[in-house]
Amino acid sequence: MNWILLIIAGLFEVGFATCLGKAKESTGNTSLLWYGGFLVCLSISMILLVKATKELPIGTAYAVWTGIGAIGSVLVGIIVFKEPATFWRVFFISTLILSIVGLKIVTK
Repeated sequence: MNWILLIIAGLFEVGFATCLGKAKESTGNTSLLWYGGFLVCLSISMILLVKATKELPIGTAYAVWTGIGAIGSVLVGIIVFKEPATFWRVFFISTLILSIVGLKIVTK
């Protein structure tokens, strides 16, 4: 169950990064709504991370949480914000995915 909470926390990290990107692109009240979404996603992400670390080692949990956020943010950048999907970006995101899977495998 803690791994599921950690994955959801990582997805909310992607959410708050996405909200920051959308807030940067917008103006006025729309921008404020995106900043509100940022605060909501940030809060949920942190609460779930704290719950997950009650059972999982903090080093592993934090690395997986930031990894999910990094991978998701890069994918959102490529898909939503039309950032370039260069060979090296995809290569290093792939190595990050393998590292997260490896941490899951070796964590008791």
